[in-house]
Amino acid sequence: MNKITIALASAASLAIAACAEAPAENEGYDEPIAADTMTNSDAAPGTLVEVAQGDETFSTLVSAVTAAGLGETLSGEGPFTVFAPTNDAFAKIDEATLTELTTNDTETLGAILQYHVVSGNVDAATLTQAITDAGEAGYTIETVGGGTLTANVVDGNVVLTDAAGGTSTVTATDVAASNGVIHVIDTVLMPQ
Repeated sequence: MNKITIALASAASLAIAACAEAPAENEGYDEPIAADTMTNSDAAPGTLVEVAQGDETFSTLVSAVTAAGLGETLSGEGPFTVFAPTNDAFAKIDEATLTELTTNDTETLGAILQYHVVSGNVDAATLTQAITDAGEAGYTIETVGGGTLTANVVDGNVVLTDAAGGTSTVTATDVAASNGVIHVIDTVLMPQ
């Protein structure tokens, strides 16, 4: 259970950090985003959670991580890679469903958030090389929640496919945190 909490917290943190505004030329992992593009370049980046808390684009993710009780885990040692959905990504979920998840069904919310977290520090270059090496079938990513994602490059962008067949495009990469890295995504991924 502790690994799940850590993974979920990490995912939330990465998600928050990943949603920071990035230059348009970052699409498709061409140019990783340096941590200092989001924060004071003289300061070391905070944890995944702290990076997410510092960017309003991740306010829904931060609220979800808090509701699911994963903040402490994602602030832990790590390292974790978080595919972080933005507020706009969460807005694609029916409002009643999102309210139910954050107030009454926090166990399911935790499982969804953990589905966005990967153990280890997987930067954009490593991920794109793994996709290339995997070939047309795509690269299978094991999440801390025990599920899998499939990563492919589509029209120059990394696209993740979830267990339900939904897809999410990575819109920004390599947002650094002290305990991992965040990649920003445009759709919430679903484990089932």
